[in-house]
Formats: sequence, C-alpha cells, structure tokens
Amino acid sequence: MEFNADFAALVENLKTERDEILVKLHLASMEVKDEFEALEPKWDAILQNCAELSDDTLQSSDEVLTKAKLIGEEIKQSYQRIRSILSD
Repeated sequence: MEFNADFAALVENLKTERDEILVKLHLASMEVKDEFEALEPKWDAILQNCAELSDDTLQSSDEVLTKAKLIGEEIKQSYQRIRSILSD
C-alpha cells in the first residue's frame, strides 16, 4: 500500500531530523528545549503506531494510518521550527 510506504518514509525522515536536533540541543535556549521535550510523547506515539502497524496479526486501518500521519506532520513542522531557531 502506497500510504504505508509514505508513512514509513515520513517516520524515517522524522527520526533523522530528531537525531540531528538532539545533537544541537545542548546549545539551545530553554524555550527550544521545552518545545522539543513537548514533542517526545508524540514521537513515542508514532513509534507505537509503527510497531502496531508492522504487527502482522493486526490489520492496519486507514483511520490509524491517517491519524499517525497527521501526528507525524505536526512533529515535522515543529522540528522544522526548532531547526530554524537553532540555525539562527
């Protein structure tokens, strides 16, 4: 299913961006650190969704994939905002 491949690519891109931001966070202001930490529960939810969707015993529903993709897009936008702040 193309949607699953798109979602997997989104998660991989988020993982890369998250790892890069973590490296720069030690120099960041408290506000940026707080914003990043607020995203961590959402990141955990994405990872949980990936685990559930990859479980062959569970059927993937479009609703679960759509919700997970929306959360992923929200994280992506926040990571881009954080990256912008860190590069200033």
